Amino acid sequence: MLHDLGKYSLEFRNYIIAAIENPDNPPKRGSVDHATAGGKLLYDFFHTTNITRNKGLLAEVVGNAIISHHSYLHDFIDPNLESKYLNRVRDKELPEFNNSVEYFFKNIMNEQKFHQYVENAAEELGNFLTKEPQENSEKVLMYLTKYIFSALIDADRTNTRQYEENQTEEIEIDSKKLFTEYNEKLTNKLNSFKMSENAKQPINILRSDMSDQCQDFASKPSGIYTLSIPTGGGKTLASLRYALNHSLLHDKKRIIYVVPFTTIIEQNAADVRGILADNERILEHHSNVIEDESDDDESQDGRINTQQKLKLAKDNWDVPIIFTTMVQFLNVFYAKGTRNIRRLHNLTESVIIFDEVQKVPTKCVSLFNEALNFLKLHGKSSMLLCTATQPTLNFVERKLEIDTDAEIIDNLDEVNDAFKRVEIIDEATDSTMNNDGLAEFIKEKSLESKSILVVLNTKTVVKRLYESLDQSLNDKTHIYHLSTSMCAAHRNNILKEIKYQLKEGESVICLSTQLIEAGVDISFDSVIRSMAGLDSIAQAAGRCNRHGEADLQHVYVIDHEEENLKHLKEISEGKKITRNILKDLRRQTDSHGGSILSHKAMERYFEEFYSTFEVDLDYFIPKLEQNMITLLTASKREYVYVEAYKQKYQGSLPLFLANSYRTAAENFQVIDNKTTSVIVPYQAGEDIIAELNGSIRIDDLNKLMRKAQHYTVNLYTHEIDALNRNNAIVSLFDDKILALNENAYNDEYGLDLEVESGGGFYHV
Repeated sequence: MLHDLGKYSLEFRNYIIAAIENPDNPPKRGSVDHATAGGKLLYDFFHTTNITRNKGLLAEVVGNAIISHHSYLHDFIDPNLESKYLNRVRDKELPEFNNSVEYFFKNIMNEQKFHQYVENAAEELGNFLTKEPQENSEKVLMYLTKYIFSALIDADRTNTRQYEENQTEEIEIDSKKLFTEYNEKLTNKLNSFKMSENAKQPINILRSDMSDQCQDFASKPSGIYTLSIPTGGGKTLASLRYALNHSLLHDKKRIIYVVPFTTIIEQNAADVRGILADNERILEHHSNVIEDESDDDESQDGRINTQQKLKLAKDNWDVPIIFTTMVQFLNVFYAKGTRNIRRLHNLTESVIIFDEVQKVPTKCVSLFNEALNFLKLHGKSSMLLCTATQPTLNFVERKLEIDTDAEIIDNLDEVNDAFKRVEIIDEATDSTMNNDGLAEFIKEKSLESKSILVVLNTKTVVKRLYESLDQSLNDKTHIYHLSTSMCAAHRNNILKEIKYQLKEGESVICLSTQLIEAGVDISFDSVIRSMAGLDSIAQAAGRCNRHGEADLQHVYVIDHEEENLKHLKEISEGKKITRNILKDLRRQTDSHGGSILSHKAMERYFEEFYSTFEVDLDYFIPKLEQNMITLLTASKREYVYVEAYKQKYQGSLPLFLANSYRTAAENFQVIDNKTTSVIVPYQAGEDIIAELNGSIRIDDLNKLMRKAQHYTVNLYTHEIDALNRNNAIVSLFDDKILALNENAYNDEYGLDLEVESGGGFYHV
């Protein structure tokens, strides 16, 4: 009701008329501030007289969302000891403010009804806060503010898009009806497995039993649970079975899969699409092709220009089944940019499945745990942590509130023994290997194994090893290279080719970074893994003899001396802990449960790992000397900025909340080094680049953006700079979308930073 109160003025009326009369030269967008008035009204009514806590909090929570709906949430106090929130709602002069309020109460809602509305909302807020201890109120109010902000932005943009596209209403999806149809299709597929000739094999009986346990568990109340099915145990379909049944029993609106790498998205989404026979209502969201961190449309002109089209394109996760990445999930809660936070309200009333949850970045552990705890307690969502290598997220200080008796699968130790398909061979604790030594080791093992997967920790050594092996092995061996320098479609095509060669019994060697080891359904005769965290070794082992094609096969752990881990602290520290566990097992074979892959070994690994990174778990920001958690959730009485404000101004900050939402968002990025998504001219990527340079409707743009995700690579700033120096990047949509020219991408390695200057542009 209040977010556009400022439009109820003569000044804004004249602004609209000028825009209509001068379509080629409209007045500057934002020349009339319409967003402040609604927040100012709340401040004037509930912060200046008759102040009560719940109404004051209501004014701040809702008021901040209102004044920020064309940019991002404001700081109640920032590192410079200013309150950008107060600058807007208290200090800014709005010439026609009193008239706008008068018109509002006269024509929209009378003042008595408005105050009754506020009374009801304040009572609702009070009841909401009783669910949390007093010391948690700032934290839960931060998430509530972001939830309200998300709902407001999505509603506002949806309404504008409908107007621009001449639509009258959104077509709502009947989730219950759809999930019933999906569940029938999944049940039919699972029943077909039971009729196959292999159904009576012990391993398939066990898979079927674990799937049945997931269905039975779905009747439990919403909460945070674990699904620790071993690699190759049918985790994707078992978790889908839980999600569909739980959604039907507990009225969930959508199912969201969150995975660490885009490689898994394509595979899992394809599997689910194939079973559910639905291509339209299953969304893959890999990355933001559009950059909008500095998104503030109050500074744009009045036309629906390219940036406005990008803002309005439907990108709010309002579909029944979504596959996305951990980066995108965390961005929804914590990153700047309204495209991110617009999705937050659609994470509630959902089943969220975290595949390979051990890959949560260390610095984001506390933020991840707190987001899930909010969704559990206040968002009516159910979370499933899926992995064969469960991290101890309830071991850390800001622990994940995992439910009691959270594990779905009974007798896990027995299940793990039944699924044992590999033997870990320790080649690492005695000596190191360089690329030349590793190449010889691979050749030696290729005499014993027809297919070998080699997983190393850095792209550089993978590429060098590939170049070395490609020149020295016989023509009958197929050698493949995989890395994040390739777009998703490219990697997917290579994986399809590898799977075909493996099926045909050809000799195959695949050299890859860790992108292949988490959830990719592929099986090699043997695996060589460079020393890393124990979870990474266990996941790499899951690509060996995956379906029990043979008796125990070998996974070799080596210590690669050429890998530069200086800037890969998590891998480096994980490597040290793993080395110590390997040494313990060499000295005493029954230590840590007798195996590097045992539940005991994994628990020991994560507890030591999180203890090592204890000071980093709250996302420390060096330049501010503050943790992200503190910026977002600290109470007024313990927040250092509030005390400094008091000393500077000789008075208290006149607000109930004192958190720094925008400062936190400006300093948040899941990956340490900032990356930008760039569309590449690989196969259909060429056509996407050409289409984006033409005139395009908002709905068509939305479809194209989804398609483009398969044809992007994420580049660091120094990589973009290098490509710009060689004229190898073209800008589209007012520099909001970047694309490579044809010379900067090749079919062998993907991105080519050594592209020669000039030429090769697509004429778009």
